[in-house]
Amino acid sequence: MLLYREEEKIYAERLELAEGRILELLEELSGEAEERNEKAGAAAADCRKALRRYFGSQFSFCNVCCKLNKYIRSDDEASDSLEEMRELNRGLYEEMLPENYAAGWLNPAVCQEKLGEYGQLLCVLAAEMRAQIAACYERRAQELVIRQELLLEVYGAFERAFEEGAEGPKAEEIREILYWYVSDYSEVVMDRRVSSQVDPAEDFCTKIVMEADLSDNRFLYAYGEYVTEQEEKMADYLRGLPEEKIRLIADTYTEGYRMGFVLGRKDLSKKKTVNIRYHLGFERIIRAAVKNFEKMGLKPVIYRQAVSILEGKGIHRIGVYGAAPNKQFDYDHKEDIGLVLDKKLVNRKLELLKSSFEEHKEWAFVHAGPAVMEIFGEADFTPENKECAVKLTEKQQKLSVEYASGAGQITNAYIKGEERSFTIIAFPVPDIGERFEEIFDETICLNTLDYNLYRDIQQRIIDALDEAEYCIIKGMGKNRTNMKVMLHKLTDRGSQTNFENCVADVNIPVGEVFTSPLLAGTEGTLHVTKVFLNELQYENLELTFRDGMVTDYTCTNFESEAENRKLVRDTVLFHHDSLPLGEFAIGTNTTAYVAAKRLRIEDKLPILIAEKMGPHFAVGDTCYSHAEDVAVYNPDGKEIIARDNEKSLVRKEHPEQAYFNCHTDITIPYDELGEVSAVRADGSVEVIIEEGRFVLPGCEALNEPLLSGL
Repeated sequence: MLLYREEEKIYAERLELAEGRILELLEELSGEAEERNEKAGAAAADCRKALRRYFGSQFSFCNVCCKLNKYIRSDDEASDSLEEMRELNRGLYEEMLPENYAAGWLNPAVCQEKLGEYGQLLCVLAAEMRAQIAACYERRAQELVIRQELLLEVYGAFERAFEEGAEGPKAEEIREILYWYVSDYSEVVMDRRVSSQVDPAEDFCTKIVMEADLSDNRFLYAYGEYVTEQEEKMADYLRGLPEEKIRLIADTYTEGYRMGFVLGRKDLSKKKTVNIRYHLGFERIIRAAVKNFEKMGLKPVIYRQAVSILEGKGIHRIGVYGAAPNKQFDYDHKEDIGLVLDKKLVNRKLELLKSSFEEHKEWAFVHAGPAVMEIFGEADFTPENKECAVKLTEKQQKLSVEYASGAGQITNAYIKGEERSFTIIAFPVPDIGERFEEIFDETICLNTLDYNLYRDIQQRIIDALDEAEYCIIKGMGKNRTNMKVMLHKLTDRGSQTNFENCVADVNIPVGEVFTSPLLAGTEGTLHVTKVFLNELQYENLELTFRDGMVTDYTCTNFESEAENRKLVRDTVLFHHDSLPLGEFAIGTNTTAYVAAKRLRIEDKLPILIAEKMGPHFAVGDTCYSHAEDVAVYNPDGKEIIARDNEKSLVRKEHPEQAYFNCHTDITIPYDELGEVSAVRADGSVEVIIEEGRFVLPGCEALNEPLLSGL
């Protein structure tokens, strides 16, 4: 077997040269005499010793990756035992693991302490080296060699400085090397990333799903993602389920996707691909789902989560992903791009994104959108803020927002919002606890609740809301929520409505009615005592609104108010100075609420399910972002006219001001809910929920789980 395809030979040659040089340097560093340090001062000598250890560690890892690359390309791993694969996998991620991270070079605190002014720079470099793992498994020789050449270039800068008698290179020189690495090689990675999002020929993950022997857990290690006992237990559990249960789960997932097109009156027959996102261990369900999608005329496109600064790696995992070796590592490195981010780089990356989409436009035009299978039940994580970690400056935060806005516009031009749809479903993982199997079965039940029952009850709620000028939402007990939400004016109640009747299509399970509120006049305080958002838990999250825009925000995760505000700004507002209230909804899935209480998993549920367990508010774009001009209808035939707000209305003249490229749902649970009322123009009030119970006539069935299960 040829180790490399013909077109990769040039990268193979470069890789061979890099490998040879790395081996030479490893030998030099391991046997390097101390004379060089004797001529320097004590502090400088200590720094040089630390640098030698640092570079020795990074070169050792590169050497491991060189061996891994040959090993993968030889197909020798196919004969390895499961235990051998486990050992290899753990070795690749060993330095990230919590027990090693505290004293390792991936930790910004260690780098700052040992490497001084070079600390941040070299810590980011060490993190970027870990992207070689994915490059090896996906046989991307170019992406392997560019990282090894980057490391050699940085090392060379130090060597030249020492030879010239300096204590080291200027930190700015190292930053410049990193800058041009990101600038120069963004083109390579951007094109590959766009291709993997739309072109089914990028089938690395698809082949694992469809061709691997799923009866043998060795398949989990074929991705190169970190694998723990959790992923193996998940695969074991699904392997033991009867085929009819697997089909039920897959059918619910794919039918929700299809119904999104039906209810949105979008033509699915024009589409040829669907993006499937999932966590390792769920492959048996995903294989069944792929077969269902193929019957719809859709081929799968499945790509790995971002693992490199070149790909826009952050704290959120989008794509296919395994276990997180260490969430603190992810948190520490979430803003590594801040070392190099400037206006010039933003412009270049946007140009490259457009060029890449243009190159792959035929596939982009026929892409149908994502089908997402989320997980919940992972161990809690409370991040530690480290001052020494890279953080975006205020100017860079604005640039980050500018890039996100521009990228959203470009993506929407090729994968048109008015033509695509999506679906999201969630399942627990074994880490949720001893009652995992019970919780999994309960989740299946929640995902398959009676469509017609919820449709009819929710229509009664919508009918009441459509008579209102605004809504009042108040908390009770420790919850300080007091919100006034303005609604659009209906000009023809016979054919128009403000609220969408959401059953089980794009957002599974059933159970909400939602709208895009008017911003003018929307005001008050939104508060939740505890909420889990984007893999982070927030204590006493509080947002203040005036004319529909966030004016203040905080939480109580940290002792420092400054740290609390920064956490919210970074992870809820996504670096924006403010965000609009993009959605107001009333969740109706009291069955899910009671199940969560009974199973004691309220703090484990993803927002996908939690949002159905009470009223919720979303900050950011509306639910109709980039598709506002597409008419949407409820099952009763009425058109949902509340698809815009004052921000999105400027999209044609000022698209950069219309969209924020984020949408974060925050739910008030029933036991913290004092009131949800619809207030008519004449001042009369229709109470929908009072002290956590539905009091609107026609909604009595929603209280049955609450009365029987609590």
